[in-house]
Amino acid sequence: MADISVRGRLALRAAALASWASQRAGRGKGSMIGGLIALKIDGSLMEQLGRGRRTVLITGTNGKSTTTRMTTAALSTLGTVATQADGANMDAGIVAALSTQRSAPLAAIEVDELHLPHVTDALNPEAVVLLNLSRDQLDRVGEINMIERRLRAGLARHPDTVVVANCDDVLITSIAYDHPNVVWVAAGSGWAMDATSCPRSGEPIVWEGAHWRSTGADFERPEPQWWLDGTELRGPDGLRLPLTLALPGRANRGNAAQAVAAAVALGADAAQAAAAAGTVREIAGRYRTVQVGEHAARLLLAKNPAGWQEALSMIDPDSAGLVIAVNGQVPDGEDLSWLWDVRFEHFEGVQVVAAGERATDLAVRLTYAGVEHTTVADPVRAIASCPAGKVEVLANYTAFRDLNRDLEDVS
Repeated sequence: MADISVRGRLALRAAALASWASQRAGRGKGSMIGGLIALKIDGSLMEQLGRGRRTVLITGTNGKSTTTRMTTAALSTLGTVATQADGANMDAGIVAALSTQRSAPLAAIEVDELHLPHVTDALNPEAVVLLNLSRDQLDRVGEINMIERRLRAGLARHPDTVVVANCDDVLITSIAYDHPNVVWVAAGSGWAMDATSCPRSGEPIVWEGAHWRSTGADFERPEPQWWLDGTELRGPDGLRLPLTLALPGRANRGNAAQAVAAAVALGADAAQAAAAAGTVREIAGRYRTVQVGEHAARLLLAKNPAGWQEALSMIDPDSAGLVIAVNGQVPDGEDLSWLWDVRFEHFEGVQVVAAGERATDLAVRLTYAGVEHTTVADPVRAIASCPAGKVEVLANYTAFRDLNRDLEDVS
């Protein structure tokens, strides 16, 4: 790895001390506070820590943590990989991950969409994975066409970087369309409400089966180099690989396809990369099953309309109960009007419980959707109110975080 400046070494020592103090005080692992302090001392530390590494950055509205974990597994077939264990995808979390794994020659780094341009400038990645782009916390992130333009301009500064882009997502395709070094992956797109008009001309997008095109610009779905075909992953030169995942859902198959394509772009063997990506089972508590009394509760996380729609498609219709927990804190976005964009339906035979700090808002939405339900604000009690057996639990960010903490106390 590259040498760190005197100021950078001082920043790393201060970060280590801050992290230790945070852990001793019982305030968590301390990686975030360590990263924040390190950057205050040396603002160029991210760039220094990135030198000499072969780095892949992963961004998008949904699936960042999952795809980062899959990319890490796939790249591990080439060597040791630095990555975030907790999904901390802004500057402090990235610096913390790189500083605690300084000898790793490879890095798979999850990046918040707003941070991608300057993180790309700092780390000069070998590849960037673009998953999807849709509405997410408009009070923080802003309007998505503005994000599309910002990401497009940021990648234009790095023509040698391989961009692994989802050609089924109109906005992602627009970001990568003019880039000289793109690997197109047909990773799927279950949410098209934010891409009804062309981001380049404003005219309608027309869908013809899987293909789409703009009616106002020379802009259409590119031909993919990687795509899913049933249980197989198809790739360049007639490549056909079995793709068997431990994680559920159509979206995760798309995530795995992009993770494998990124690893292959860095020189990994495709079969080994696909097998490694398939071993990922849990991401920061997501998808795990926890025994709560007589209930086996499977925990799912969703943070925006597109993510909710995909998570709802994973619900097992044979479950004894479905607990939907919604908070409206700052990390979630305090405006819950997006609930009305999500299709809550087809839960016949499943006992549905509205939970969370904003359970009553959710209950109103479920009522208008014609979903029979009860309301139990406390998610742990909501699980207990379901019939014995398997219970699906779908929660937004802070509801998911708090539920995991509460379940640790229960167990």
